[in-house]
Amino acid sequence: MPTAMVTGATAGIGAAFARRLAADGFGLVLVARDTERLQRAAEEYRAAHGVVVEILSADLATEGGLAAAEQRAGQGVDLLVNNAGFGQRGAFLGTDLSEELGMLRVHCEAVLRLTRAALPGMVEHGRGGVVNVASVAAFFPRGTYSASKAWVVTFSESLRQEVSGSGAHVMALCPGWVRTEFHERSRMDTSGIPDSLWLDADELVAAAIRDFRRGVPVSIPDARYKALAGLGRLLPRRLNARLSAGAGSRHS
Repeated sequence: MPTAMVTGATAGIGAAFARRLAADGFGLVLVARDTERLQRAAEEYRAAHGVVVEILSADLATEGGLAAAEQRAGQGVDLLVNNAGFGQRGAFLGTDLSEELGMLRVHCEAVLRLTRAALPGMVEHGRGGVVNVASVAAFFPRGTYSASKAWVVTFSESLRQEVSGSGAHVMALCPGWVRTEFHERSRMDTSGIPDSLWLDADELVAAAIRDFRRGVPVSIPDARYKALAGLGRLLPRRLNARLSAGAGSRHS
């Protein structure tokens, strides 16, 4: 039975990945902060699909939590989904520095360390890979969140080239607006987002898995967001920054 490790596994995109992978017959290593939710999820997947489920209660914003997850990743998994993350409202100068540093640890350091722990075994066995959940925000300059997700995309593309031909694959996943707990936890006002731009988490994950199996380097599973990301890549940096700042002022 192949094994998948999913961080941020009890809600949103992480939970959607766990549901889909359990249905596909993967054993699971579920990583999140809430032990009770982890236990409920594990019981659900065991009962519904008969798969082996491990839980790891860990806060990846802390050294202890990150080290524990890193150690488990290094013991070997067939698929690593680096999904844990959070957002912030407000401008950089108006947020607490500890929150900014915590975001960099979860979005960047955790992705780097868990990938570094898990990927060598995948390369050695000639199979498996890593899905690093970034965001369409990676293509638009908007504070630490966008900057950290841009790093995830670049890091993933670089690693994909490094392991090309090994049988292992690394993919960045760049969702748009997805209906999850993410925005509520981050205290974001999403009232200005049109209904047509919201994505379903299970459909997003199904498309992401298809892209991963096809060897896509950067998955943007929706035509509207593909166009938006393409626009972000093509616009001059100064204009891109002005548009991003304007959008942020409306939705912060």
